[in-house]
Amino acid sequence: MSRDAVLAWVESPLQLVGAAEWAAAHDRAVPVAGRLTTQMSETADELIARGALFGATEPYLGIPWRLLSQHGHWLVGDGFSGQFRLAVSVLRPRSLTFLDDGANTLAFARALRGVGPYARPGVDEGRVTTLLAPIAIERTLRRARTGRVELFTAFDVPECGGLADLGVGVRTHRFDWTRATAPDRPDLGPRVVMGSARPVDGQMPLADYLDWVAAVAEGGPATYLPHRREPESQLAAVRGIPDLTISPARLPAELVLAGATRPLEIFTLPSSTATTLPLVLEETGSVIRSTPGRERRGVAS
Repeated sequence: MSRDAVLAWVESPLQLVGAAEWAAAHDRAVPVAGRLTTQMSETADELIARGALFGATEPYLGIPWRLLSQHGHWLVGDGFSGQFRLAVSVLRPRSLTFLDDGANTLAFARALRGVGPYARPGVDEGRVTTLLAPIAIERTLRRARTGRVELFTAFDVPECGGLADLGVGVRTHRFDWTRATAPDRPDLGPRVVMGSARPVDGQMPLADYLDWVAAVAEGGPATYLPHRREPESQLAAVRGIPDLTISPARLPAELVLAGATRPLEIFTLPSSTATTLPLVLEETGSVIRSTPGRERRGVAS
């Protein structure tokens, strides 16, 4: 194992964007082990086309044992995953940097501090994953005590003081590289609806979700950005809503919307985009409406 060699171990498009931001912030080429999940290949192609400082990019299923064993510094996309717990218990990397995994980032920060469970919120974990939890957290905090654990995040982490006491560093970014490398894209129009997987995850009845989308479209024509985990059956129902155009883009919203040249009105159900999009759309005068009747202003600076 090379003690200082860095590897990004990621499984979602947002984690992959985080790896590109980390590479740019450190001016360092980073090889990528990318899990074969929805939208990952398209996102990797887009980031490479923009000039992301990626080394060899290898798709994988399961745990990329060979790559992990060859690199002493892991950029980890999901610190809660059972695969990470097993790998960190067996291979013992020298350094760990945790990238954003949506709102799970905040739950993970609480878990490191010991003020929240070391488990992904709302997920029933298997027996082996649960048994590995104390081993993985102990191995992580042991590295933190020598200054070799960091969160690289776009989120405001309220636990910064407590994390610093443990030796965990927190470095924030504002999608600077994503915004700086954004290409010109077709105009989506002034109103954008963020698709959601909440019906798929059982967090919202599909009928209620369609009512929400339809209510937005009644306010004027809008472009719909599908969520990567929306099934075709849900998209088919969305297509039947008048005054709504479904975008053909199959990329994370952060990449699709970066580079906007005019103010946008963006409608979204509660999700991590309420944090990431204001950063991506900084200085555009855009408005993020995170729930019906509530909005987040101040994207303009």
